[in-house]
Order: sequence, then structure tokens, then C-alpha cells
Amino acid sequence: MKKWLAILLLVPTFAFAAGSKYPLDKAEINLNDQASLQRGAQTFMNYCLGCHQMQYQRYQRTFEDIGVPLDIGAQYLQFTGEKVSDYITTPMPQESAATWFGAPPPDLTLVNRVRGADWIYTYLRTFYVDESRPFGVNNLTFENVGMPHVLQGLQGTTRKATEMRMIDGEQKEVNIGLRSDGDGKLTPEEYDQTILDLVNFLAYTGEPARLQAEKIGKGVLIFILIFFVFAYLLKKDYWKDVKK
Repeated sequence: MKKWLAILLLVPTFAFAAGSKYPLDKAEINLNDQASLQRGAQTFMNYCLGCHQMQYQRYQRTFEDIGVPLDIGAQYLQFTGEKVSDYITTPMPQESAATWFGAPPPDLTLVNRVRGADWIYTYLRTFYVDESRPFGVNNLTFENVGMPHVLQGLQGTTRKATEMRMIDGEQKEVNIGLRSDGDGKLTPEEYDQTILDLVNFLAYTGEPARLQAEKIGKGVLIFILIFFVFAYLLKKDYWKDVKK
């Protein structure tokens, strides 16, 4: 009883953690888009795995689920000599990470189930320059975040955009969003697609069995439909004499 009570008390904590004062953009997740999942995996391995890990997800399971041949995955998506059967872990020592960042970077295996796809999608697109922060950036979705903007080279240097507006009879400076300096490798549209692919991949790792479950589910629905036809015909045959 005490165990279940503790779990129930934690629910509001997770709900609060996933919340945000900043309006969230919609992430159109499609787990059947293998090309998107593969691009998302590539982005994660190249930009996220240096700090974050997925200690509950294996390389082999991942490659097989998203349609990457094991030899290709081992060659282009594994960088520190792990076996293809190993879990996806970061080479960064967690003790050192806690010293550098104030806390070890969180495991991202289940981040989509805790935060939600819309939150992650918005968060990774709302970093901006803030010289008062240790890493020189802040985030509209997660205020005073302790994470550097590792994708800045792709997005470009992003700053708060403001304009003067008349409010209550006074000219006041108000925030109207973010504006990039245009020095990133990707256009805004390309960057948004890159983030969507990454979030799509994180949605998969949060529930990897869902891909197989959806395939099985379709077969089950087809079976039920066929069974219903036979059951209906059998019912008509049994009841034809009763009606007479």
C-alpha cells in the first residue's frame, strides 16, 4: 500500500516537470517513417550521446527496429568501440559530468514519456543567447537551463527579438520570439525537420515495442473482422428456424 501511495504522490511531480509556461509547438510524430527515425538516430549519436545515454536501449535492437543493417550501424553510428549488442551508453564519466554541469546529464531512454514530444520539440528550438548563464545560453521553454546549446552550429546564434509597444499608455519593450543571426548550417525549415526527426527517434526509444505492437494490432483487427463475418453468418443460420 505504501509503495502505491508513493507512486501516486510522484505523479504531480512528473506532470509539473513536463509543464512549461511557454506555449508548445506540435510535433507530428510518425513512428512508421523509417527515414525520419534513421536521421533522428544519426543526430542523437552525433550530438547527444557525448553527454546523454540510453542505458535501457541496445544498439542492435535499435538498428533492427529502424531498418539499419547491423554492419552499417556499427560503422557509422557507433564511435567508441562498443559491441552491437551493448547498451547505448555515453563515454563521459558521470562523476565528471556532475562536476561540469552541476548534475549528471539525464538518461534519455524514456525522456519522451516523461516530457512529451511537444515539449522536447519546442525546447530544442528555443535556446537563445544569454551571457549571464554559465554556458552563454538560456531557453524559453526551460528557464535557466544548465545545458549548452549543442545544436547551435546547425541552428545558428539565436537571440530574443523585441519591439516597442504601447501598453497602458507607455512605450514598453516586449519579447516577440526568437531570431537567428543566420550563421547556422541549416535553414530554419531544415533545422525544424532535424529536431522533428530527433524527437521522432526519442519517441521510438521511449516505447520501442510500439512498432511491433502496431503491426500485430493491424493483423488482430483483420482477424476480428473476418471472424465477425463468419460469426454473423453462423448466427443467421442458427436463428433462421427460431424466427419461423
